[in-house]
Amino acid sequence: MLKPEETRLRHRDLNWLSFNGRVLQEAQDRRNPLFERIKFLAIFSMNLDEYFRVRVSQLRQMKRIKKSLRQQLALRPSKKVKEILREVKIQQQEFGRIFYEEIIPELEENGIFLINYNDFSLSENNFATSYYSKASSHIHPKVIDVEKGEELFLENNVLYLLVTFKDEENFGIINLPVEHCGRFINLRSADEKNQLTFLDDLIKSQIPEIFPNKKVKGIFEIKLSRDAELYIEDELEGVLAEKIYDSLKQRSQGQPTRLLYDARMPKEDQKRLRKLLGLGKIDMMPGGEYHNFSDFFSFEDPTNNPKLHYEDLPPIKHKVLETASDYFKVISQKDQALHFPYMSFDYVERFLEQAASDKDVKEIKISIYRVADESELTSTLLKVLKNGKKLTVFIEAKARFDEKNNIDWGRKFEDAGATVIYSYPKIKVHSKILLITRKENEELIDYAYIGTGNFNSKTSKIYCDHAIFTAHKKITRELSRVFNVLEGELIIPRAKRLLVSPFSTRKNFSDMINREIENIQLGKKAKITAKMNSLEDQEIIEQLYKASNAGVEIRLLVRGFTCLIPGIKGMSENIYITSIVDRYLEHGRIYLFENDGNEEIYFGSADWMTRNLDRRIEVITPIYDEDIKQEFKEILQIQFRDNVKARIQDSSESNQYVEKPPGEKEFRSQYEIYHYLKEKHEA
Repeated sequence: MLKPEETRLRHRDLNWLSFNGRVLQEAQDRRNPLFERIKFLAIFSMNLDEYFRVRVSQLRQMKRIKKSLRQQLALRPSKKVKEILREVKIQQQEFGRIFYEEIIPELEENGIFLINYNDFSLSENNFATSYYSKASSHIHPKVIDVEKGEELFLENNVLYLLVTFKDEENFGIINLPVEHCGRFINLRSADEKNQLTFLDDLIKSQIPEIFPNKKVKGIFEIKLSRDAELYIEDELEGVLAEKIYDSLKQRSQGQPTRLLYDARMPKEDQKRLRKLLGLGKIDMMPGGEYHNFSDFFSFEDPTNNPKLHYEDLPPIKHKVLETASDYFKVISQKDQALHFPYMSFDYVERFLEQAASDKDVKEIKISIYRVADESELTSTLLKVLKNGKKLTVFIEAKARFDEKNNIDWGRKFEDAGATVIYSYPKIKVHSKILLITRKENEELIDYAYIGTGNFNSKTSKIYCDHAIFTAHKKITRELSRVFNVLEGELIIPRAKRLLVSPFSTRKNFSDMINREIENIQLGKKAKITAKMNSLEDQEIIEQLYKASNAGVEIRLLVRGFTCLIPGIKGMSENIYITSIVDRYLEHGRIYLFENDGNEEIYFGSADWMTRNLDRRIEVITPIYDEDIKQEFKEILQIQFRDNVKARIQDSSESNQYVEKPPGEKEFRSQYEIYHYLKEKHEA
């Protein structure tokens, strides 16, 4: 039962830590191959860095709002930050335990050694000296004269070694040029062992020569995370957001949000460093000897041992698209579905390639949220222009951390003759949509692609997403109106079938939930089944509570955070939520409503989050093709049967694994989906 002081909603930022805890569980799970566990450590580290740069930064910025307004809005940012730091400290301790007590010994069992500089042999020290000499142009040691008040500026997310000296207050500071040298260096030992070291250790071994006239007391790694940007508009809306903006003074760019430091640093040195950087105690986060574990994405297996990696799962060949020479013909006859990463993104690229070369194709419109650096898709879009066809590209200029790349590509498309439209102030375009107009028998026919994932071949190999190609006129007509809205030709898309945010998605989902409530009250069949990335919108959550109290069974799969608290008697006892974190990143959104046996199923780009419903252009489509509807439904059912990688999201937030019933076989849904699709398409 909920304690009296607890609310009906979880705090999203605290529950997000539970999600990252599930990532950490994967690093600990010995059922995963060793190098895959190392990658989960890298994912955990990368996630946490972004979390501090964005989410914690936002909470800290809220502290600058006038106290009266904070009280009016019931904002308690300091309290939440302290709760976050407590939980992060616990997770980081577990992270260190996994790395030192499990990963390092298992690497050594497999003949791979990460050598600390204190254990360098004579030949390894000689190699380190030679390596440092060659790399020294990228390394900039400096003594900070604290006594004279010299300031220290640390770049965002850059690793540094802080050196303390005996009998003086000054600090030595050395940058680690990972972008130039890499993070892991092969020591080239004569005994043929796979002996590697961190770049950090290689430089540490040279510090007596770097500061020859100093007596070194300690060497500690540090890293400062800075505010990426204040994303208040993602969470608060309308007049409320304007009030908050008006209450903020001109904020300094790149405000520090976390100083990660080696926990072995003496307290007096911590205090001096904190004062030097102008930080508060709350900004200080103790960590291990090494930071930026996201660099382990580049940690290669020198033994090339296949047992240390996931088994290869070759892309499934789509039973229709694989051999189709004319995509327009097969799509006009029947909708076609894709499921990534089980199938290849090549099918999307082939469709665009055919459109680029087809003399009857007149126009292509596409919305791109995250553009790949250089890809088959971007090359094909340039080819579309070269072949004299009209191309309209809508580019999201505010895709977090991809802003520059997106804008650079927008300019390339513009220079080549495309009509490029960028996102509007305070609204993002998050939809994954493509529309191709082709002239057939003197009539213009539209072909559409609607998906849950970005037009990005790299992420399609690791993100679980769904998509359809369709020529269904009722769908393509409404999708054309969505593009007209993006182009400024329409204000409202007038969609009856598509759910289009911010125009109709909220109302339609609300109506469908209410319909299930009415059906259960009339003794009819009622159930809500859905999978999504995150669940945060308060109105939707209250409706789900209402449906649960009415007796509607609600079964949800939420990969990330959820503000809904399931399984509480009298509030949410009919709501059961699991989360799957596994080999691939679950990213698809599917919504299934029982509707008294006449099931309706939707999928698309929007989660049940306020920003997706009210402040982003999103497209969610109904599935009309009965075969595809059944395919999506069966994929959902497979995921709900997972008893290997599914965790229960309950009121305790303990991330308990779903228990396998006695006598039942292990059921790992991502592998079961692969085999299901393989049998269905390659039989």
